[in-house]
Amino acid sequence: MIPAVVPCTDRALWDEYVDRFKGHPQQLWGWGETKAMHGWSVDRVLINDGDNTVGCAQLLVRRLPFPFRALVYIPRGPMCSVENAPAVLSRLADHAAARHRGVALSIEPDWDQDSDFAGAVASAGFRATTNTVLIPRTLILDLTRTDDELMAEMSKSTRANIRKAMRSDVEFRKVKNDAELEQVLATYHETAERAGFGIHEDQYYRDIFRNMGDGSPIIAAFDGEQMLAFVWLARSGSTAFELYGGVSSEGQKQRVNYGVKWAALQAMREDGCSRYDFNGLLNDGISDFKKQFAKHENMLLGTWEKPLSPFYSAYSQAMPLARRGLQTARRLLKSAAGQIRPVVQKLRPGN
Repeated sequence: MIPAVVPCTDRALWDEYVDRFKGHPQQLWGWGETKAMHGWSVDRVLINDGDNTVGCAQLLVRRLPFPFRALVYIPRGPMCSVENAPAVLSRLADHAAARHRGVALSIEPDWDQDSDFAGAVASAGFRATTNTVLIPRTLILDLTRTDDELMAEMSKSTRANIRKAMRSDVEFRKVKNDAELEQVLATYHETAERAGFGIHEDQYYRDIFRNMGDGSPIIAAFDGEQMLAFVWLARSGSTAFELYGGVSSEGQKQRVNYGVKWAALQAMREDGCSRYDFNGLLNDGISDFKKQFAKHENMLLGTWEKPLSPFYSAYSQAMPLARRGLQTARRLLKSAAGQIRPVVQKLRPGN
C-alpha cells in the first residue's frame, strides 16, 4: 500500500504528533504561523500507512518567479523513523510537486550526519546542497546529564563565570509580558549593532512571542527592572533550540551572559527537554562563546534537495547568486544606516 498524505488542520493534534515523533520546535504549529505572517505559506501533513501515522512534516512554501514557481522547504524535518524515511520522503516530494508545483523540495532534518538517515535520504532521490538556511555544524547538550556532568565539559573559566553570576544579586527568570519583550528587543538591537549581524524587523519577534506561547520561552537576567542579557528559545517536548541571544554592555561587564545560558539550560531541563541545541557554529566570536560550554561538536545531516522540475538546474545555479546579492544589499543598507543614524540623533528633540 502506498502511504497517504493527509492534511492536518488541528493545532493541538499537530503539536501532539510533533512531540510523539520527538520532533524539532521549528515543526510546531506556532512556528509555522509566524512564517505564514512573513512571506511563506504553510502546509502541515501526516503520512499515513493504513491506520498508522508513520511520519509528518510542516512544509513552508515560498513563491518564486516564473518558471521556478515555488520552493518547498522543511526546516528540521520531516519526522519519522529510519525504516519509514524513504517512503515518507518520496511521498512528501510527490506532494510538493503536485500540490505546490515546487521546483525542489528542500529539507534540513534534525538527524545526525553519521546516522542511517543519510542513506535513506539519498535513496529517496535527494542530493546534498550548499543552499543552507540552518547551519548543520552545531553543539547539542544532553540534558539528562547532571549539573556536575554538564559542567565537567566546560572550560574552567566558564564554570567560574557561571558560579559568579549565579551568586550575584541578578535574577534569572522567564520573560513574562510584552513590556519585558520590548527590553529583549532593545538588548538584541544593541547586541546586533555591536557584533555586526543582521536581524529581522521587531514585529517578526513579537509574532514569534505571540504565536509560540509557552513553546518559545525567553530566559533573561534582570538587575532590578533592568534587563542585562537574554536567551530566546523554541522548545518542543524533547528539544530546546536557541533562536536568539543578547547581552547589554553592562551585562558583558558583569559576565551575566554565562549565567543566563546556564539558567536557560536548567530551565529547559525542568520543562522536560532532553536535548539543548545551540543553533549553529560558525568561525566567529559568538560561536567561540558557545563552544566554551562543551568539549564536543555535533554535525547534522545538512541541506538536501530533491529536484521536482526541469528548471531545477537553473534554479540551483541562480539561488546562490541571489542569496549573495541579498547579503550584499543588506550590508550596504546597514552601512548607510550607520552613516545616517548620527544625523538622525542630532535632529531628535532634546539632542
